[in-house]
Amino acid sequence: MGAQLSYPGVYVEEIPSGVRTISGVPTSVTAFLGRTRRGVPNTPTTVFGFEEFTRLFGGLWSESPLGYAVQDFFTNGGGRAEIVRLVSEGTTPARLEVGGLTLAAVEPGRWGIVLRAETSTQDTDQQVADELGVDRATLFHLTIREAAPSGRTETFHNLSTAANARNVTSVLEAGSALVRVVGDPSTAHPGDGDRDALGAAEETVRTARTQYQKDGNRAPLDAAELALRQAVDKALAAISDGDPLTAADYLPADGETAHTGLHALDRLDLFNLLCIPPHRREGHDLEPGLLSAALAYCKTRRAVLLVDPREDWTFATAPDRWLEPIDGPRENAAAYFPRLRRPDPEQGGRIADFVPCGAVAGVLARVDGARGVWKAGAGLEAGLVGVPELSVRVSDGGNGLLNPLGVNCLRSFPVVGRVVWGARTLAGADVLASEWKYLPVRRLALFVEESLFRGTQWVVFEPNGEALWAEVRLNVGAFMQQLFRQGALQGRSPREAYFVKCDGETTTQADRDRGVVNIRVGFAPLKPAEFVVVQVQQLSEQLPA
Repeated sequence: MGAQLSYPGVYVEEIPSGVRTISGVPTSVTAFLGRTRRGVPNTPTTVFGFEEFTRLFGGLWSESPLGYAVQDFFTNGGGRAEIVRLVSEGTTPARLEVGGLTLAAVEPGRWGIVLRAETSTQDTDQQVADELGVDRATLFHLTIREAAPSGRTETFHNLSTAANARNVTSVLEAGSALVRVVGDPSTAHPGDGDRDALGAAEETVRTARTQYQKDGNRAPLDAAELALRQAVDKALAAISDGDPLTAADYLPADGETAHTGLHALDRLDLFNLLCIPPHRREGHDLEPGLLSAALAYCKTRRAVLLVDPREDWTFATAPDRWLEPIDGPRENAAAYFPRLRRPDPEQGGRIADFVPCGAVAGVLARVDGARGVWKAGAGLEAGLVGVPELSVRVSDGGNGLLNPLGVNCLRSFPVVGRVVWGARTLAGADVLASEWKYLPVRRLALFVEESLFRGTQWVVFEPNGEALWAEVRLNVGAFMQQLFRQGALQGRSPREAYFVKCDGETTTQADRDRGVVNIRVGFAPLKPAEFVVVQVQQLSEQLPA
């Protein structure tokens, strides 16, 4: 509404321009789903580097290929990963007994063997005791530490086992990243210098070692070290990393409602690429049913699934027979062959094969940042970093066998090294004649869809008329024009590159009566130059007339 003109003078009004900037969404946020040493299960966690992954999820683990895939992702240019830890049913947490308190590691798995607990009653606060209405002698301090390099230490002061504001259970739930209280702590009586069993055994060894350095009597030290080994064995026997995952762990019966397994990704606002490495390092491949479910899920989330080759996949085992059991929208997936080969630091430098999904995701992220999502993540600039060798050396003939089937090859060339040499989706087989044959075209479409979906939320509940339609055309057109200027679309002019239509023709009176506004956007994507043909002609000397 305009200003109320109540007196003679000059009135200043700010008029909305109608321009609402539509920002492009990120294009290379990569989700990794699988088994790790540690981490809170079924909870996506953002990491921006492999060091952060190591701190939160335990780093490389010889029993699971996921850590290696994450390392490859960051090595090859990836910037943001979303990690979802899944655990099998038999995975149990470490437990610590200290001063009558029973504590359990907040994350299940054998990593919890490094946790130590100690209580102290020295220098508790009388003022806190008065505020709580308890005897100062019942207050205690609790220290939790990770007995590992760069391990964390947490100290909580003036705790109580009674039902009050400093109750140990509620304080640890609110502030500890390492442990939780198990059971009712009201019967516990933590004292000064109480330690858990492993902490006490370690202290005994330290004392015996100091005494041995003084008197040279080895017997007490040997006994103390034996007791420590026995305590460690007992603790390990009560903890389990569980069995390797199965398809059921990714697709639990209540997964969709409880947001567990594959549907733990529901907790993420956005991801663009999905990597699901095999359950084990060797001797296992993902089940076709799991791949089909992941394909369908990626379709709903406007994401792309990166499919790893089977362990036994060679040119003798036709890849079309392997891909045939996979059902679902194949345009939202891309398969790469072969696996990567390099030394495994977790197995003494033994040469081993690794799935390529993480490295390929890193390459796609690197190319996205340098050129844009419309540029194929393949070619000489799509080099694989940290990959000295491939498990199969693909020749031109082998590439010619796999490419028409929609399988992207990883190749090794002199001087250049190992590169991604394919840019097709799983719907890119020549026989399918899909409009989504090429991965950069599909990813550009997903980028446009997600950006417009988020950038047009303001339209909801606006008056559905010509003024709204004009505003929509202005804003969506500005977004598409920006893509055209960046070189994402083909054509010599915007008219040839895209169109935005929102008017009485797309939105009829019947649509308006139903509260519907239809926005039609079309664009002409650039397709990769997959085959470059150089024609050479010899010109003979002209004969004299």
